[in-house]
Amino acid sequence: MSTLVEDNPAKNRFEILVDDALAGFTAYVPRGEVLVLTHTEVDPGFQGKGVASALIRGALDEIRARGGRLVPQCPFVAAFVDKHPEYADLVVEQA
Repeated sequence: MSTLVEDNPAKNRFEILVDDALAGFTAYVPRGEVLVLTHTEVDPGFQGKGVASALIRGALDEIRARGGRLVPQCPFVAAFVDKHPEYADLVVEQA
């Protein structure tokens, strides 16, 4: 199973492709250098396979590479950051 996480700024979301098929996304609202991550959704056919975690890890790595920050409004993203404190430095208060 090959995965690729890409930003789709036209739709304000990070998308994950699994074997070239769109498997899920996490939506965001841009606030300058801060992205408010609002909602994560994974296609039912890909649930339970670690796709959502791979999506969030890829999105957070991309945000870090850009020098950006985030507000984890989405409960899944907030829980992911809680379980992976190496991303805690990216979190800011509500933007």
